Amino acid sequence: MADLRMPDINSVIIAGNLVKDPTFRHTTTGGVPVANFTIASNRKFRDNSGQWKEDVCIIGVVAWYKLAESCYQNLKKGSAILVEGELQSRTFKTEDGFSRNIVEIKSRRIQFLNKRGFSTERNLVDADQFKDDQKTEVGESVSFADSKTLEPEDSEPDQV
Repeated sequence: MADLRMPDINSVIIAGNLVKDPTFRHTTTGGVPVANFTIASNRKFRDNSGQWKEDVCIIGVVAWYKLAESCYQNLKKGSAILVEGELQSRTFKTEDGFSRNIVEIKSRRIQFLNKRGFSTERNLVDADQFKDDQKTEVGESVSFADSKTLEPEDSEPDQV
């Protein structure tokens, strides 16, 4: 019998509006730029009685390197965006010592949308376009896949 395996697919595309302004910082090791923000994505549907209902999904997003800098410079509360990335889950300790597990989107590409929901090529920010100019403290090139190797306190997201 053939050995069937689950494919390694982890891809997310979501559109929404920023709940608040992004936070921006540099990691303590390496000084890597990181932006965290939260988006709300609305879904309208009819319930069993035929009434229209609205459901809101709130999800955290993390951006690294130049993508983080671009988000911090261009986004604010209410900004409409489309995010492409992958889900990542992490556990961290809160100030009172409890462990907390969160799921967020590690962004690969972010599209800034205008008021009508359409974008222009100028508003497209792709993590791949910055790969060649990413440098660490010692001058090594860094790929976006390497960002998970940062220390846990450097990857702790903005509290939702």
